Amino acid sequence: MYPTFLITLIFYQTFTNAEWNTKDYLKKEHSLLKPYHGTRMTIPHWDFLGSTIVSNNYIRLTSDDQSKIGAIWNTVPCSTRHWELQVQFKVHGKGKDLFGDGLAIWYTRDRMIPGPVFGSADYFYGLAVLIDTYSNHNGEHKHQHPYISAMVNNGTLHYDHDRDGTHTQIAGCEAKLRNFDHDTHIVVRYEYDTLTVLTDLENKRAWSQCFSVSGIRLPTGYYFGISAATGDLSDNHDVIGVHFYELDSDVKDTEDRSKILPSAVSFEPMREHIDDPKSSWSGMKTFFIMMICSIIIVSVIIVGIMLYQKHKEKSRKRFY
Repeated sequence: MYPTFLITLIFYQTFTNAEWNTKDYLKKEHSLLKPYHGTRMTIPHWDFLGSTIVSNNYIRLTSDDQSKIGAIWNTVPCSTRHWELQVQFKVHGKGKDLFGDGLAIWYTRDRMIPGPVFGSADYFYGLAVLIDTYSNHNGEHKHQHPYISAMVNNGTLHYDHDRDGTHTQIAGCEAKLRNFDHDTHIVVRYEYDTLTVLTDLENKRAWSQCFSVSGIRLPTGYYFGISAATGDLSDNHDVIGVHFYELDSDVKDTEDRSKILPSAVSFEPMREHIDDPKSSWSGMKTFFIMMICSIIIVSVIIVGIMLYQKHKEKSRKRFY
């Protein structure tokens, strides 16, 4: 009797605990899992933008071609205050030393708007986690590329692409993530007003912290998206899967977060915006252009003088 009663009690406690722990679970309406159910370019709860194509094994935001943008956007607003987004992706291409531009993970008020920030809009409302693969060596920063950074925007900040966004980032880390034979993973976790970004780039099935920043206030009701872009340089930017988890919280949330503005308590120290020095070729080019213009002007003057003198000589001959 006692063993049966004990087993029943354990089963009841296990079932009860499972029922109470209802927040920490996968939410399919914000997730994107293989096999991608849908027909051709339609997948439930997701929209596509730009050059995005869907295959059986991945969703390619951009191919390894110049001047492409692509994006996927979740159609369901997020009502969860504490959440974790895991993105399985792959960046690869023919370039060995030169490649770009990169991709971004978004949690924003507006969706499906193409733009200059890795394929999405500038002056956005919300959060962007930016994976910049192209270094143009502009501005004063010491990090290498690829580089992961985060930006919180209330619609007033401009992402300075020429300076790798170092003027508005809240934190960042270097991340060698290109041309692996395996998939790479990134986690964006938002819990108790703390933003944490972790990666698994070496297929070790263990997370490595990129950065963690407190004092981040994000509204509920925004949308998740992933976008990518290429410019003069290019890469394949592939999304393999997205897993969204609603995190269990020990604190009861009473604040209405639906109408607050995104904000961050602090940013990294602002860097002076320094214009790029003009290259020696630029000076030489100006010199040659001016020299050619001068030769043309002098030639026109000489030809004009010769024609005038010839006309004058003909006029004199008429009087003799």
